[in-house]
Amino acid sequence: MTNRGESADAGATGPAGARRAKDRPWLMRTYAGHSTAEASNELYRRNLAKGQTGLSVAFDLPTQTGYDPDHVLARGEVGRVGVPVSHVADMRRLFEGIPLEQMNTSMTINATAMWLLALYQVVAEEHGADVSKLQGTTQNDIVKEYLSRGTHVFPPGPSLRLTTDMIAYTVARIPKWNPINICSYHLQEAGATPVQEIAYAMSTAVAVLDAVRDSGQVPQERMGDVVARISFFVNAGVRFVEEMCKMRAFTRIWDRITRERYGIADPKQRRFRYGVQVNSLGLTEAQPENNVQRIVLEMLAVTLSKDARARAVQLPAWNEALGLPRPWDQQWSLRIQQVLALESDLLEYDDIFAGSHVVEAKVDELVEASLAEMEHIEKLGGAMAAVESGYLKSQLVSSHAERRGRIESGEEKIVGVNCYEATEPSPLTADLETAIHSVDPATEAQVAEAVGRWRAERDASGEGAAQRALQRLKDTAATDANLMEATLECARAGVTTGEWAGALREVFGEFRAPTGVSSAPVAVPAEEGSALADVRRRVELTAAELGVGKLRLLVGKPGLDGHSNGAEQIAVRARDAGFEVVYQGIRLTPEQIASAAVAEDVHCVGLSILSGSHAELVPDVLRRLHKAGAEDVPVVVGGIIPAGDAAALREAGVAAVFTPKDFGITEIIGRIVNEIRTANKLDPLEVPA
Repeated sequence: MTNRGESADAGATGPAGARRAKDRPWLMRTYAGHSTAEASNELYRRNLAKGQTGLSVAFDLPTQTGYDPDHVLARGEVGRVGVPVSHVADMRRLFEGIPLEQMNTSMTINATAMWLLALYQVVAEEHGADVSKLQGTTQNDIVKEYLSRGTHVFPPGPSLRLTTDMIAYTVARIPKWNPINICSYHLQEAGATPVQEIAYAMSTAVAVLDAVRDSGQVPQERMGDVVARISFFVNAGVRFVEEMCKMRAFTRIWDRITRERYGIADPKQRRFRYGVQVNSLGLTEAQPENNVQRIVLEMLAVTLSKDARARAVQLPAWNEALGLPRPWDQQWSLRIQQVLALESDLLEYDDIFAGSHVVEAKVDELVEASLAEMEHIEKLGGAMAAVESGYLKSQLVSSHAERRGRIESGEEKIVGVNCYEATEPSPLTADLETAIHSVDPATEAQVAEAVGRWRAERDASGEGAAQRALQRLKDTAATDANLMEATLECARAGVTTGEWAGALREVFGEFRAPTGVSSAPVAVPAEEGSALADVRRRVELTAAELGVGKLRLLVGKPGLDGHSNGAEQIAVRARDAGFEVVYQGIRLTPEQIASAAVAEDVHCVGLSILSGSHAELVPDVLRRLHKAGAEDVPVVVGGIIPAGDAAALREAGVAAVFTPKDFGITEIIGRIVNEIRTANKLDPLEVPA
C-alpha cells in the first residue's frame, strides 16, 4: 500500500448526486534546476507560487559526479541539465526564502548524495530549522547509475557503504527523511521490461537493507523504521494497463519481502512508498505535441489505482526531446496534475480495479516472473555482484536492442515516428529556437571563476579548517566508521564538491562500469534481403575497397553525460553490421577520444551527447583530430541537438548529425558507411530505405 491521505468516507455511497470527500492529492513536483543557484531559486519560488507542493532539484552533471565547475571534465556541462552546487554558499542561494522545515524536497543525486544532504542540513540549521523535522528524499541509488545513467563515482562496495551510513544517520537524526529512493525509472529507459524493472529494483533494495542490517549501526528493533523510510522512484511508460499492474506487483512483492525477510510486522512500515516521473526518453522529437497525451496516459497508470497510487508525481514537459523546457512548459505539466487531482472525481473512490480478473491475472504473472528473476540474481551473489559481473547491464542492453528492433520493423508503433508521419506544421515548434530554454554559455565561465575565488578566499583566511576537515574525511573513510559527521564538518568548513569527492576517490578509487556491449546477443538478425543484410554487404564492400579487414568505428561519450543507451545501441548494431567497434564507455575527454581514434586507426568517430554540451565538446574533438593529422576521419554526432546547433556543428566539420527523430539504427549505420566512403573518395552507395 502507498502512503496516502486517508478519508473516512472516501468511496462511500451517498445520496444520488452527493459529493464524496476526497483523498489528499499526491505531492506535485516539477524536476527543475539550471544555470546557477540564483536562477534556480527564482524558478522554484515561481513554481511554488503556481501551486507546486514539493521541490524536485535537478543538479548538473559535475555536481552529480563529484567535480567542481573548473575541472576539465566539467567543461561544457556546467548548469546544463541542472543546477551547479559547489559548496554551502551555493546551497544557501539555492534555497533562499524557502522555509526548509515546511518543504518536502526531493534531490536527484546519487554518488554525491551524502554530500548534498550534508549541505542541505547545514543550510537548514542556518535557517533555524529543527533538523528532525526535515522532509524529503535523496535518490542515492547507485546500482542504476552503473546500469543506465552513468553518474557513479566509486566502486560498488564503498558506494554501498555511503548509502548505509546515510540511512543509519537519517533514521537516528532526520527521521522524516527518505535517505534512498531506489530508482527503477532509468532502468526502463535503458530497456528494462516490467519484470526486469521490478526484479532489479527489488534486488537493489534487498542489497541495501541487508547491508544496513549487517552493519550493526541500526539495532534490529529499529529495522522497521529503516524499512518505513525506503522509498522508490519509478517510471510509467505508455502501456497503461501493464504499467498500472506493474505498480500493484511492486506493492505485493515489497510487502512480502519486508515481512518475510526482515520480519517487519507493522503493515504501515511495509507500505510501498513511491514517487514517479513518467517516461522522458519515450517522448518524441517528431510531432512533439503528441507527447502531451503520452504524459497524461502515463500519469493515469500511477494515479488511478488507489491501492498502488504514487505518493509524489513529477511530469516531464512536452518539449524535452527538443531541449531544456521553459518555465511555461513546466507550468503546463503542473497544470495537468492539478486538473486531474482537483477537477476530476478520481480521489473520491476506493480502488476502481479491485476485483478485476484481467488486472489480477497480469499482476500474478508479473509477480511470479519478477520473483524468479530475483532468485536468479541472488544465486549470482546479489545485485552488487550482478553489477560487477556485467550480467544486469548485458540483460538491459539486450532487451533494449530487442525493443528497438520491434520499433524499426514496425511491430511496435509510435505515432508520428514510424506511423502516421504526415503532419500539419505545428505552431508549438514554428520557431524552434524559442521553443526551448537556452543556457547562456557565459554562465559556465562565471561559475567556474566563482568556485576558484571561493577556494582562494577560504584558504587565504589561514585557518585551514577545510584541509583539516578533508583529512578527517579521508581518515574516517579508511576505517569502518560512519562518514556523515566528517562530511558535515566538510560542509561547514567550506569544502567544495570536487574536494569532497576527490578525497574519497583517493581512498576508495573509481569505478568504470561494464558497458554490456560485447556480451549483448544479436537482436536484429541480418537475414537475406533485410536492411541489415544490405548494410552488412556495404560494410564488407567498403572494407575491401579500402584494403582493410574490417571497418572500424569509434563510439565516444565525451564529457559527463552518462546516458549511454543510444551509444550502446549504435555500437551493438554496428557490430552486427560487420564493423569492428571501439567503445570505451562514458566520461571521456575530447583528448582521450581523439587519441583513441588515432591509436585505433578508425574510419569514423561517432559521438553521443544528450546533456547539451555538444557545442563545446564536439568542435574540440574535431580540432584535436585535425591537430593529430586525422582530419579526414569523418565525425558524426547524435543527441538532443536543436536545429540551430546542428547547423553550426555541420559548418564546423561534422559529417552528419542524428537526433531522436532518426530512430532507424540500421539506417544510421548505412549513412555512416556512406560518410566513410565520401571521406575516402569512394563512389557513394544507396542508403537502405
